[in-house]
Amino acid sequence: MQLPGGIQYINKCIYLVIGLKKDGLKEVLGMWMAETESASFWMSVLTDLKARGVEDILIACTDNLKGFTDAIKGVFPQTVTQLCVVHQIRNSCKFVVWKDRKEFCADLKEVYGATNRDVAEQALVAFAAKWGTKYRHAIQSWENNRDNLTSYFEFPLEIRKIMYTTNTIENLNRGIRKYTKTKVQFTDDTAAQKAVYLAIMNIEKKWSMTLHNWGIILHQFLTIFEKRCRL
Repeated sequence: MQLPGGIQYINKCIYLVIGLKKDGLKEVLGMWMAETESASFWMSVLTDLKARGVEDILIACTDNLKGFTDAIKGVFPQTVTQLCVVHQIRNSCKFVVWKDRKEFCADLKEVYGATNRDVAEQALVAFAAKWGTKYRHAIQSWENNRDNLTSYFEFPLEIRKIMYTTNTIENLNRGIRKYTKTKVQFTDDTAAQKAVYLAIMNIEKKWSMTLHNWGIILHQFLTIFEKRCRL
């Protein structure tokens, strides 16, 4: 936006990556700023993480940002990628009229809440047969992304709970907005990044509890990933 006097406002986004430490505590691994996202941008983010010492990513859950999944596979090819199911449900419901939404969501729960991938596939077929004509775009989104939406079925229930959604980072974003909501304009990128960084530092102080059932989850990681999971 160009204002009188040559002042220009530019909208930029800050992107965050959260990881789990070996003690079960959350940790912000990095912060990046950009005007737009793209596969090349995410490639640079992941390359940056690798250059800073991240040797491997076992599981990555994303909200289907443009090119992110492909970029992960390009830098960490062994990573299991999972799209956020909560985001997928929310996006699907945008196509559904209010009077159908309750029934639509109940039927959809049979897909993402299935006991395993085979049952989920059968439920998706039934779901598409019932709603496909009326809400074709909503169904296509699940069908086109089925592989990355069903990765969590390969894992025990305890791991499924921490990989099926990006709610952790959504909670972090809400926390950051509480600190920055009184100031939405910054003189430059550095000022904005400093404000977000300070907010993250305050939030991380509250991350003092390990994940529920972390001992069981850690044992499952060591069993499933064997040589890739080192303590």
